Amino acid sequence: MTPLGRAGTWRPGLDPRAVRHPPAPARGGQADPGDVAPGPVLVVGGGIAGLAAATGLAERGVAVVLVERESTLGGRVRSWPVTTGEHGPATMSRGFHAFFRQYYNLRSLLRRADPGLERLTPVPDYPLTLADGPTDSFAGIPRTPPLSIAAFVARSPSFPLSALRRVDVGAALGLLDVRFPDTYSELDGVSAAEVLDRLGFPDQARHLALEVFARSFFADPADFSGGELVAMFHTYFTGSAEGLLFDVPDDDYDRALWRPLALHLTALGADLRTGTAVTGLGRSADGIRAALDDGSSLTVTDVVLATDRAALQRLVGDATWLGDPAWRARLAGQRTAPPFAVWRLWLDRQPSRGTPLFLGTSGYGPLDNVTFVDQMEAGAAAWAQDTRGCVVELHAYAVSPGTDEGSLRDELRRQLHRIHPELAGAAVLHEEWLLSQDCPLAGTDPWADRPGVVTPDPHVVLAGDGVRCELPVALMERAATTGWLAANALLAQRGLPGHDVWTVPMRGRGQPVAHALRRALGAAG
Repeated sequence: MTPLGRAGTWRPGLDPRAVRHPPAPARGGQADPGDVAPGPVLVVGGGIAGLAAATGLAERGVAVVLVERESTLGGRVRSWPVTTGEHGPATMSRGFHAFFRQYYNLRSLLRRADPGLERLTPVPDYPLTLADGPTDSFAGIPRTPPLSIAAFVARSPSFPLSALRRVDVGAALGLLDVRFPDTYSELDGVSAAEVLDRLGFPDQARHLALEVFARSFFADPADFSGGELVAMFHTYFTGSAEGLLFDVPDDDYDRALWRPLALHLTALGADLRTGTAVTGLGRSADGIRAALDDGSSLTVTDVVLATDRAALQRLVGDATWLGDPAWRARLAGQRTAPPFAVWRLWLDRQPSRGTPLFLGTSGYGPLDNVTFVDQMEAGAAAWAQDTRGCVVELHAYAVSPGTDEGSLRDELRRQLHRIHPELAGAAVLHEEWLLSQDCPLAGTDPWADRPGVVTPDPHVVLAGDGVRCELPVALMERAATTGWLAANALLAQRGLPGHDVWTVPMRGRGQPVAHALRRALGAAG
């Protein structure tokens, strides 16, 4: 169903203060009928950013060739088939992802193949638990600030009255005085840990904010951008009326999301090539020549680089014609986050009744969350029903380089059994282990030094969650947003209309929220 605002105008969600960002006007186009029409666009990378860019271009009639090195689409949100031996086929992915309702531009992409977003199902709650401490819940919290803030602080055991007396109310209220993109730069050089030091947050609340949320950016809190943390608070909590809950796909990512979107793209004439990698980019008189790992090449007019950070740095590093030395040096200096681990276990036993689909954890050693995949994916649910077992996934973020994998697995298993002792004797019918290091680090380096969508060459644009964006977006939503923006930049040059993007408000909600937070904190005084 199409969401409508109070005046009957289309809205991307429930928040009436969501902000529409229309595309910039087209810049020229083919004024001379004798001009040669621009050629195709190459999109390098079939993750969320590349799929958004390809969709934005193909829907305006631009010829698109999308090249993805993996066998399935989705990038870091992809899934792929595996076999559990005698127990039949299954799927594996790079881990659980929450589809928040503030992710307007990602949801816009998904609506291309699923107009009613029927493949997304709501999660009733996602508790966050501290070892030997409290558990926080987001169920029943009002959607709209300031009620959401007041209700959460009043109900949360992570904010005991004795500890709230030590909170710096002035600094806490400063979290509400955000304006983007200025807030990103104002906190250059300040880590997420330092932001909470300034606030005087209670220890338990620090775990809630840092160990659970900040680590979802795959970074150690001491090396994670304070500006990104403040933007996260604004996007999910203090600035948006979409609420704190999220949705999940009803099956594995490929079946539920990306395969249907691929059909939409091919129907528009897009050429999708999976299992193929771009190995180099060169300039020629005819445009940009891309070399592929199968020995073939493509000549295109424009390129969208929507790869992970290491691949982007490698392609740009070899393309000495692209950009000036200062820009290239800034891009080469961008860092990658520490490794993360995803361990999926197919067990012959079920957890206790009432076990939540997703549990965020803090203080459980390297374990950052536990997800029961069979509670959300149809394929995993069928497997669990047939075997009377479960499919459980364990995440460990910001793994120290050089960590012994065997020891890490042993500790993850021990912490799982600490939370779910009923699974301690379960047999492992199958397991899949992934340890990877390809996520961009949102560090404390200057925000303006990060590469943006537009590059020094008008025929090359960037997209991805590691690309600088002036809007309050992050993670999957930043990938989708920069993908749409990359398409818009190329469409404008061709004289074609672009696409709207939407965000939560660009500024804090001001005095009403400040007063509510002051009252909540002042109750401890």
